[in-house]
Amino acid sequence: MNIYEEPIHYQNPLLHIKVWEFTSKAAPSAKPPADWAWHYHKEVEFLFIKSGIHGMHTLNRSYVLNPGDVMVIGASQPHWGNKLSEDDLVYIVLHVDLQPYFDPPMLMYYPHFSEVKSPLEALNDLFRENDAMREEVAGFIVRVHEEIMGRKKGYEIAASIYIRHILLSMLRGDKKEILQANDPESAIILRPIMEYVERHLHERIPLEEVSRQAKMSYFYFSKFFKKTTGLTFTEYINRKRIFRAEQLLLTTDLTITDIAESVGIENMAHFYELFKRYTGCTPKQFLLKMLADGER
Repeated sequence: MNIYEEPIHYQNPLLHIKVWEFTSKAAPSAKPPADWAWHYHKEVEFLFIKSGIHGMHTLNRSYVLNPGDVMVIGASQPHWGNKLSEDDLVYIVLHVDLQPYFDPPMLMYYPHFSEVKSPLEALNDLFRENDAMREEVAGFIVRVHEEIMGRKKGYEIAASIYIRHILLSMLRGDKKEILQANDPESAIILRPIMEYVERHLHERIPLEEVSRQAKMSYFYFSKFFKKTTGLTFTEYINRKRIFRAEQLLLTTDLTITDIAESVGIENMAHFYELFKRYTGCTPKQFLLKMLADGER
């Protein structure tokens, strides 16, 4: 079985979102197309079916999605879809990297959405059983699509709010307690660590110092951080640095070299490698795309 890693190109890289409405008039099919079958991406995928019948297949099970249905596919979960009816198939696909949406107050919930404890696919049964949750999430998916495509003033704020509403709807609609919060004490421990990271992104952040502030051993803090956030401490730092670099590219006249140094990365090859890993493009390509989007 060939599995293709699908690159997701965000319409606005700062939002870490791609959302699109698809219409298929093709004949129904029972098998994936030969040239683009099983695929995956690091982003979580939400689908909302507007008309027609859509088949979706993961490694664990197959789904038949009817008009009004919602489905979630976890990060890096191989899947493929097919059209199951003669009617036109119209559906919205929302790809989103959830990690940037988890600020310190929400951090205690991140491991569950990042599938550290349970796969997000388990939520699909809840969508079938809980009409209110399904309709809420469907409505927010539609609103994200409208905001991203309409690009009215403040659409970035609206879209990011609706992503958080989707997460909140799933948390509150989770009657089976698939999504459970970590011990609140974990959030209390992590909050000053997150604040320390924000203040010191421009310099080296030794894990030994952070461990000391958390009043834990180096080894225990590493395990605690990964268990609580779903990320290693190094990965968390790298993500924060590249996100800060994106902001500086758009809001200052600093050179790329100066920006790399200001986010604590002196090795330019390493900076370019990290930037492309998390954004899918080089800093120059990122800036040109954002400027072109702004003109449109």
